[in-house]
Amino acid sequence: MAENPDAIVTDAKLEEGGGCPVAHGRAPHPTQGGGNRQWWAERLNLKILAKNPAVANPLGEDFDYAEAFNSLDLSAVKRDIADVLTTSQDWWPADFGNYGPLMIRMAWHSAGTYRISDGRGGAGAGQQRFAPLNSWPDNASLDKARRLLWPVKKKYGKSISWADLMVLTGNVALETMGFKTFGFAGGREDVWEPEEDVYWGPRPSGSATPATPVTASWRAPSARSRWASSTSTPRAPTATRTRSPRPATSGRRSAAWR
Repeated sequence: MAENPDAIVTDAKLEEGGGCPVAHGRAPHPTQGGGNRQWWAERLNLKILAKNPAVANPLGEDFDYAEAFNSLDLSAVKRDIADVLTTSQDWWPADFGNYGPLMIRMAWHSAGTYRISDGRGGAGAGQQRFAPLNSWPDNASLDKARRLLWPVKKKYGKSISWADLMVLTGNVALETMGFKTFGFAGGREDVWEPEEDVYWGPRPSGSATPATPVTASWRAPSARSRWASSTSTPRAPTATRTRSPRPATSGRRSAAWR
């Protein structure tokens, strides 16, 4: 590799200007373009047949999460979480001295991806840690919420999953602010790679934002008119936000897609 790559670029431009038949300026950058998958765009995604296999479990193939969770002193875990909520950090100060609202948003957005149409999504596997959920605009800064919880996760290790910890933290936040919950049930096992069998809808190309309207061709089957919201609410079949959504019309689009 040359010690001065910029010099090579300069030389290439000079050669092009001098009539060199090689199209230096039009040559694509080595990092441009897609991967091999684009050559076989219609191939079946067989990864869903072996998603998160036990043999690849970083906690061990024989790890029993139910047994590990039952060994916890849940009251102690909740006390540690409560301490986190009111211990403001310089790198991400708590609003009014309490991270409770941030943690409630984290738990809500973890559960809010659940879909009654196919039973996918939801808070049951800790998927908020992975793409595409972790980069959805609606989930902005929730990585900070999980980072704040890292000391608790590190202390209790594999005895509490990220999936359980996020939901439990939402409960603790509500309880410490005076809300009476109906309790907590653990048992959500973490996965360690993104799910391949969930259709969240393709992201629009270019510099898309959450406010970018989507075309009717890919609103179905989620019947959404906006991209990358942590919760999917049927809205008007146009891209216009409305206080009076039309689920029936959106449903017809889903039926047409099927």
